[in-house]
Amino acid sequence: MAAQPEEAAGLKHPRLGENNTTARERKRNQGSDELPCFSNYALWKECFYEKVQQRCLSLQEAKVKMIHAQKAKEEKVKKREPCDWLPREWFSEETDSLDTRIYLLDKLLPTLIPGVEKLLMEVERKNVLAPDKEPTEFNPIIFLGEYLMRHNPQYGVSTKPGPYLRGMKVVTKEIKTKMPGTASERLASMKSEAENIRKERQQVENMKAQVKEMRKEALAIQFKEWTVDISGRIPVALVQSALRSFLDVVASIPTDAGKAIYVKKLEIIDTLGKKVNIDEFAEYVHSYTEHFSDDMFQEILKHLSQCAEDFKGAIRHDMWRQMFTDLFLDCDSGKVGLLDRQRILALLVDFYDRSSVIMKRRFRNPRQWPIIELQEIELVDLWGVLDDQEVCEEFSEKLVLSQTEISEGEILAYQPVSVVKSAEFEENDLDGDTKHTEKSSFQEDIETARQSECASADRQEEDFPGSDSTGNSLSRDGEPGSEKQVEEEEFGLGTKPDTETNMEEDHPVSDREPGTEGQVSQEEDDGIAETTNMTAGPTPEATAMTSEDKAVADMDVIASEQNAPVAEVVKETPARKESFSRQHGSQFGRQTSSETRLKDEDLLQDQNKGPAPPDRQDSPAEAGQESEVPWSGDLLTLDLSCRHSSYGGRIPEDWKCKATRFPDLGPIMAEIQNRWASRTRSAFDESCLNLPQFVQLMETFVGEDISLPTLKRLNAFIKEEYKQTEEEKTEQLEKVHHVSHLAQRKLLLEALFEKWDSNASGFLDLEEVDAVLSTFKEGMEKEALRKAKKHLCSRYPELSRAGKLSPKAFQLFLELIASEFAGDKDEAIDNLVEFLTESIKQSHMESLQSLTRRKWLHDIQQAAETSGANMDPVYKAVFKALLQDAEAHGDNKKISAYIALLEENRLSPERGQALLHYVACTTDDAPYVLNQILYRDMKGVSFEAVEGGKPIHVPTVQLHGNIHFWNYNRPVEERKGSFLVLPLHDARWRVFGILGLDTLRDQCEKTIFLTHEISFYQGVAHAFSKAYHHIFTLEKVLRMAVTALDWLYPRAPSIHTVTVYLLEPGKDKTWDYALCKMITTDNTGQKEIHSSPVLLLREENLLRDYLFKCIDSSEVIRTCVCGEHHIAVPLRDLSGQALGIFDISVGQHQKLPPHEHKDLQKMLKMAQAACSEILKISAEETEPTYVLEAEHVAKLRHGEILFHRFMLQDLRECVRKLNAESFAEIKSCAEPPALVHTIVKAVLLLFHPDWKGSEKTENWSQCIRNLDDNLIQEIYCFDPTAASVQVQAELVLDCITGVPSAAARQRGWVPAEHLHHWVHTCLSLAEIARSLRSKTPPSSAPLRTRFSCASD
Repeated sequence: MAAQPEEAAGLKHPRLGENNTTARERKRNQGSDELPCFSNYALWKECFYEKVQQRCLSLQEAKVKMIHAQKAKEEKVKKREPCDWLPREWFSEETDSLDTRIYLLDKLLPTLIPGVEKLLMEVERKNVLAPDKEPTEFNPIIFLGEYLMRHNPQYGVSTKPGPYLRGMKVVTKEIKTKMPGTASERLASMKSEAENIRKERQQVENMKAQVKEMRKEALAIQFKEWTVDISGRIPVALVQSALRSFLDVVASIPTDAGKAIYVKKLEIIDTLGKKVNIDEFAEYVHSYTEHFSDDMFQEILKHLSQCAEDFKGAIRHDMWRQMFTDLFLDCDSGKVGLLDRQRILALLVDFYDRSSVIMKRRFRNPRQWPIIELQEIELVDLWGVLDDQEVCEEFSEKLVLSQTEISEGEILAYQPVSVVKSAEFEENDLDGDTKHTEKSSFQEDIETARQSECASADRQEEDFPGSDSTGNSLSRDGEPGSEKQVEEEEFGLGTKPDTETNMEEDHPVSDREPGTEGQVSQEEDDGIAETTNMTAGPTPEATAMTSEDKAVADMDVIASEQNAPVAEVVKETPARKESFSRQHGSQFGRQTSSETRLKDEDLLQDQNKGPAPPDRQDSPAEAGQESEVPWSGDLLTLDLSCRHSSYGGRIPEDWKCKATRFPDLGPIMAEIQNRWASRTRSAFDESCLNLPQFVQLMETFVGEDISLPTLKRLNAFIKEEYKQTEEEKTEQLEKVHHVSHLAQRKLLLEALFEKWDSNASGFLDLEEVDAVLSTFKEGMEKEALRKAKKHLCSRYPELSRAGKLSPKAFQLFLELIASEFAGDKDEAIDNLVEFLTESIKQSHMESLQSLTRRKWLHDIQQAAETSGANMDPVYKAVFKALLQDAEAHGDNKKISAYIALLEENRLSPERGQALLHYVACTTDDAPYVLNQILYRDMKGVSFEAVEGGKPIHVPTVQLHGNIHFWNYNRPVEERKGSFLVLPLHDARWRVFGILGLDTLRDQCEKTIFLTHEISFYQGVAHAFSKAYHHIFTLEKVLRMAVTALDWLYPRAPSIHTVTVYLLEPGKDKTWDYALCKMITTDNTGQKEIHSSPVLLLREENLLRDYLFKCIDSSEVIRTCVCGEHHIAVPLRDLSGQALGIFDISVGQHQKLPPHEHKDLQKMLKMAQAACSEILKISAEETEPTYVLEAEHVAKLRHGEILFHRFMLQDLRECVRKLNAESFAEIKSCAEPPALVHTIVKAVLLLFHPDWKGSEKTENWSQCIRNLDDNLIQEIYCFDPTAASVQVQAELVLDCITGVPSAAARQRGWVPAEHLHHWVHTCLSLAEIARSLRSKTPPSSAPLRTRFSCASD
């Protein structure tokens, strides 16, 4: 390197060291050695500027200090010698003499006044003015002139100013400010403005300080609403979660700008250990909300209050969940981690049946969803009318409970005028109040329910002789109790409140068991106390806690509004009293002696303790047991799924044994385990429950309003009644061992596959594996190998023809071979694995290369799973893997890569039926390749690879002659390099596109692709295929979800919002998944499909952890968050684990109206069935079975068809169960209701559109002739999507438009309701089929994944 000139001359510039050089200088130093380096000059200048800057700063600081010292000295002088205010006389309003006065005060008087003072002092000293003294030679004019000459201001001779001069100086400054157009006037004006601004700023600061203190006081008051630990603190993570959820609660904040609402970014705190007290809480929240407006601050105060209330419920539920966890561990005596689900459900049904009517209203019915699964509901119950047994019981219980609060002489606290139409309950009883009457159909439902309940009570009285019409209950010995006792129990619940007291509808009342006469007085006293508390005016919390009891009010059955005044006193008639007594007594009459054992035992205990029967409202002492216990400061079950993820899972001994026997596969097995699915998520199994699922099931059963004593009784009942025999324990333990063994075998064989697939191609050569296995046991097992190969070819015909083995096929192949061996199958598989492991040898470098390549392939799959159903990250991950491998393992080749998808050619059919659409490429090739179309009649080998299904490698493109160059401007002499085309296969080995690579940009001579490179590129193509179809599948699931929400919206207007979340793998080791918000729908039907989905992390959403509990347990969750009731429903994959969530908000209502609840169940069942079918088609390597003709060409819209297809299949089954007797009631009508005639006419017009306006549809006698078995068979076989079927949708819609779907249901016409649903489903499918047959070209790629290019 040439020496620098300065160094040659011996000059030494100061250096700051290597660490002080800037990035720009270091980059500059990397230039050519032959050019002079000017870094030293720049360094010298930098040092010089630094020193000069330091000197300037020091001089400035000294000057400032001097000025401050001078001002301080002047202040001292002013205090010691105040200014003389006589110069104030120079102030005048005259403006004419202003400049003269300024001149005198500024130029003359400052020097003249001291001279005059000196003159006077000299005159006084020499006594010149004495009358008796002789004249002296003292001349005052000369003295004054000499003084003025000696103190000329031009020569800087200054004297110490006196008080008068200082005052005159001040007056001069003030007078100068009055002179317009001068610098002093402008300066004074600026100072005045600055002073005004300072004062205004000070006022604003004072106001802000006051507002800050007021807000901190408000936050301190709000802090008292939170449940604190024993040290008076709450976790910061909860405060962060409340602040984060506020972004979603405030509707006025746009989603994109929501995160800018706070002053600073919300931090992530993933532990409950960091806590704040009341002062720290106020300061912490205020630091985020200090710029909030008053309205916004009030909103966040309300939100924090709601979050505090939710947190109280979370603490209560955490205690419950801990109790259920201990119960599970007690019941799981075999420590296998599983309980029998059917047995637990049976015990819940038993406990529910033994409970009183009021307690049943607090529990959730274990015979209904969500306790049981939607697939377990019979079609008759799902699609049946609403007056079935369960709904009748629900209505009758509400009627009984509402009427038991009415006794003689009482004030009617609430008045369901639209429920009971009688003389005592007239609509005009409410004076001046707004009436919300229910439709006549609901009145008929209620009336039917009451009549059915009364009839049921009469039948029960006949069946059970021990229960008479007075409602006597059975004692423990089977003897009837006294009539007086029963009446006291039933009618003592309603006490005499004050006349002016109003009551919310359906407040909880005391549950009672039959007791002795000695308990009556105490019970009445307790009842009076409880009623007094309730009628004093319900708090918002009480309203929220009792909102579950308002299902009838949700349907507008109860006509009076909240706190509506009561107009008159209603006295209960003896007949009604007797009817209520019979209904209430029938509840006990239904129980056998064995069913009353639990109640009677509690009754005997309560007789010894006092007047607290087991099923009544718990006393304040009992109910306060939860609140009296201070919170420990930790949520013990927050990480329940994580802490118990390995409980009852794999058997450590079995796994340790396998790892010891196959040490070479140990590292590969560990790597595969890290890539496996989430360990915290549970898979649903209809036969068993693990710990998180059991806890969630029990929590769902008990609801929200259960008391601690009742909860303890439930736990004791389950613990006592859940019994397992030794045979059942052994069978369950064997099942767990078997599942663990299968998982271990799968892991072992997958590790063996990866060891053989050293180049990460994703497939093994069948002939190569067959050749190695033929030498097993010196060729003695060739016959078994031949049979296994034959079975494999029949199972995977496509792979067999290609001569490839996928991981699944490889595992099946080894299992088939082992099954043909004599002896133990597991030992045979272990021997095969050991033999194949020893048959393949890899060097350390080959192992590292294989590990690195598999990591890159895993990144492609990870990009697909975390992309939010977007293909752009996948394209980038693919090109990144290709470029990294070319650099690391391909001698640093410069490659170009591009992806083209096969699409139907509807643009130019004469050029071929299919075309290749280039949807992604590397950045440098984007101007030439991206969005190009390759037709079959164009030059190129890509279509040859598509048709053959095998890679095509062109080592030298300049010699081939059939290569299409997209860059036409590339010179011929530069068209050198290699070209590789890899077909993209789906799971059924069908080609759907190509992955192309070339080295035309590489100017090296050797640019051909080697064998190991081509194998890895095949692995990349395989990984891209999996990622592409993963996103394609998610897109179909989302389309299906949109279709399901469109179907639900007009049928369930009570639902406020529905949010669809999809699961994404997370980066956290503990919580290895996150939730991605994909779709949001409001109650107006407006949907938002998020192009940039919002990601929800568990540690950021502690107050919305119900979503993560739903994923963990794969169970339905019902909860209340921020005052709104939510139903979280999991969308499961084929293994039973949750892959998404429907988060359904029903607002302030705990329950939907019954018909909307039924429709919600239908939607969720069809959505789950369609999702499972989509995943099954995507995962299976065989051709799917289609039911409808449109499914063959649906592609991306297949999910939409599947939703309606499963609904059509359900309705087909319902219609097939109909017969002549089902239509007998309709046929018997001479003049049927217009509703039935309209529905039947729509069905006939669907089959025969040419019957429009004819007698066959307009004449009822002609219509009923078609209601036979032939029509049922036609309905069962009808395919509305078939091309041969011409459905005139407008004609049918004109016929049934305006017909409410609930009309037939409310009148109990089962056939008409089924036909009505069937017609609408057929019309939906016909519309989809019509759009598929239109000329709009369908896209084979997902909606948001069209075109992309990736940077190098």
